[in-house]
Amino acid sequence: MRDFSSDHRWLSLNTATVRKQGDLVEIINACAKQGIRAIDPWRDQVASVGLERAARAVRDAGLELSGYCRGGMFTSDASRRGEVRDDNRRCVDEATALGAPCIVLVVGGLPQYSRPGSEVSKDIAAARGQVEEALADMLDYARQANLPLAIEPLHPAYAADRACVNTTKQALDICDRLDPARSGMLGVALDVYHIWWDPELMSQVARAGKDRLLAFHVCDWLVPTKDILNDRGMMGDGVIDIKSVRAAVEAEGFAGYSEIEIFSNAWWSKPMGEVLQTCIARHKTVV
Repeated sequence: MRDFSSDHRWLSLNTATVRKQGDLVEIINACAKQGIRAIDPWRDQVASVGLERAARAVRDAGLELSGYCRGGMFTSDASRRGEVRDDNRRCVDEATALGAPCIVLVVGGLPQYSRPGSEVSKDIAAARGQVEEALADMLDYARQANLPLAIEPLHPAYAADRACVNTTKQALDICDRLDPARSGMLGVALDVYHIWWDPELMSQVARAGKDRLLAFHVCDWLVPTKDILNDRGMMGDGVIDIKSVRAAVEAEGFAGYSEIEIFSNAWWSKPMGEVLQTCIARHKTVV
């Protein structure tokens, strides 16, 4: 297991962590100033400053990307299937232009939440089937760009509105069906916030192996959690044994960034510099 105590070389900032404090260019410049070497930007943040400007800002700051958030939201009614396909192909094009190593996929829940305006459905089994079908199409397109796709299983509390893939096992089952050769083009993004509770986690990490482990995200689970979406904790403030999960991931050969992704009304209210400095300190001591 790598020792992060003396530096933060392998810290990446998911830019949602400070999305309320500045635009993407401001975030990039602040990260460079603090010596943060990598980011994972969100599509809406890229769109707000423009793809070309975002790519230039990353290059000028000398930053790398640990991923691109987010593709997916695959579920919809029949009238929106073309929209889903085209949106995810644009995501591949954007990620390629930015130099991202993978696209993080939040697969979508029931259609009316993933693609507002879709017909109402309560059939989660059908949603899961649609995810796999649409993901297969995106994978074909992503292969042409040599851009890996990383399925992020989300906590079951998000099954209806954000992701009907909720465990590492479910995500890996899809990987095995769509990419049985383990080509490196399809894998998982594991966020401790979503998976820490899973009794099968460690065995599924071992099952994933190096070629399926594409991204690793960290934050913490607060008790009590006041808002399931926007009350994530800074590492060390909650109950997740982050080092044990990282040790398991790294035992399989993962050597990428530990990406800090914190959706938090509390942390969004603090100055960007304070948040980044806290991220660096906790990355050295907790992650």
